[in-house]
Amino acid sequence: MLGTLSKLKSTWDQPVRYQLPLSDQLVNLNPLIGQSIKFVYDGVINCTHCHKKIKKSFSQGHCYRCFQLLAACDLCIMKPEMCHHAQGTCREPDWGYDFCMQPHFVYLANSSGVKVGITRHTQIPTRWIDQGAVQALPIFSVSTRLLSGLVEVIIAQHVSDKTSWQKMLKSKAEAVNLIAIRDQLLDQCAVELNQLEQKFGKSSMNLLTDEVMVEIDFPVESYPTKVKSLNFDKQAEISGVLEGIKGQYLLLDTGVLNIRKFTGYEVNFIC
Repeated sequence: MLGTLSKLKSTWDQPVRYQLPLSDQLVNLNPLIGQSIKFVYDGVINCTHCHKKIKKSFSQGHCYRCFQLLAACDLCIMKPEMCHHAQGTCREPDWGYDFCMQPHFVYLANSSGVKVGITRHTQIPTRWIDQGAVQALPIFSVSTRLLSGLVEVIIAQHVSDKTSWQKMLKSKAEAVNLIAIRDQLLDQCAVELNQLEQKFGKSSMNLLTDEVMVEIDFPVESYPTKVKSLNFDKQAEISGVLEGIKGQYLLLDTGVLNIRKFTGYEVNFIC
């Protein structure tokens, strides 16, 4: 089955149901767990935006020109506290309005340990699934991406804002009480959060005290004891027994493959 890779599609279920996009085809992956699968990369990469054939991809599947021009590839996507849409300097103001000037959530998640993160309101629970989180709890809804980033920076002084993907892939994170952790963090950050609320206005930040913690179960039969990353740029053929899926990773008995990293790569998938 020949096609161009995109990030795994997920459906929140117990466990999460995954599909592998290959151009306009979708392959159901859960039934393949326990079976041998193979990818053969044919050397072609297609820019996910302009669809040009390229030799090297940037920012998960873009050609260099699109990487330089698209607002979706700007540094502020990784660091939302640097959003500059309000300053009038966004690369694509209309896109920035649709993406950044919209409600966002600040949340706590438990993937490789407790972390703070942000996501658009439309990306719950997909964002948590993509990060391999086994528990998640929204703690603030805010009016813009910039504000979500500023809240995240404050809270990240006390908990991580990153996932250790190697640790996340080695085991299922031990359950924690995210509600109790939320309350402790709110106490620790009260002064700075109040200052932020005064600056942006009370209506711009909404503390979520009635949210229920979400639990996520991933289809994993066996976790790797040692994480070996598989890479199409180093080996055109990747094969092995599919032992599980977590986040955007396929867990094979030969190593782990981050599908999202190879967005735009053309492969032949054999199962």
